[in-house]
Amino acid sequence: MESSSVNDGQLAAHIRAHLPELRDAEARVAQVVLDQGAELANLTIGDVAALAGTAPSSVVRACQRLGFRGFQQLKLAAARQAPRPAAGQDPASQDPAARALADTLRAAREALDGLTATLDPTGLRTAAELLDAASRVLVIGAGLSGAVALDAAYRLRALGCAVDAPADPSTAQLAAGLLPPSAVCLAISHTGATRTTVDAARLARDAGADVIALTSTAHSPLGELSSRTLVAGGQDLILGLETVASRLAHLAVIDALALTLLTLRGASAEQALFLSAGITADHLY
Repeated sequence: MESSSVNDGQLAAHIRAHLPELRDAEARVAQVVLDQGAELANLTIGDVAALAGTAPSSVVRACQRLGFRGFQQLKLAAARQAPRPAAGQDPASQDPAARALADTLRAAREALDGLTATLDPTGLRTAAELLDAASRVLVIGAGLSGAVALDAAYRLRALGCAVDAPADPSTAQLAAGLLPPSAVCLAISHTGATRTTVDAARLARDAGADVIALTSTAHSPLGELSSRTLVAGGQDLILGLETVASRLAHLAVIDALALTLLTLRGASAEQALFLSAGITADHLY
């Protein structure tokens, strides 16, 4: 998505998706923009340079690397963002649990609102078409992305797809290397750089299968070898640990992918869903 079309609530998502591409000084500028939010509109380019510990020229380069013509266009985009309450004015900030809950809900809302800035509907449809035409689907994901992979596998299977979702990384790589060219590998990774996932996706590609990547960054090792990359993510509130925000965004993409696939597959998918509903009903008291 072009930066000129970044609307309310989408700037943070746009920046986070491209943050790994920036150099050190540019990344610090981007972090200042994320930290300031709508308040960026009240700062000068010198203010931002001082906060980032760099020169005004680096601020300009960061803006351009993010797809803006310059600092003024970035300020206009920031001004459209909803202002965040100051910590001292927020009652939730007085209690750690209340603050944690408020921060988590805010990050989740930002992640979901930001999907329109990072996820192209055309790309979503193309991914669904690849899945619709696939003879088999291999779903892979490690760590916290493994839960998203399991959810994706269940939803695709309930739509009538032949799905394999090995939990063991070695088994996943073996399955990927044995895929026929008519198959699709759906690889899920928050960073897009998880080695076991990237290695499995590479084996799938080398076997001739299409690779669909679901990740939080616009450019990543996983995205470089995929046929189609779906970008969605959110703020990590815990350093080094993917939070619920990114997983919610990824689950939302899986839901949208499943709904698109349902439309494409029509009666056959509806029949599979009817079977799935019946099996679920049998397990209820």
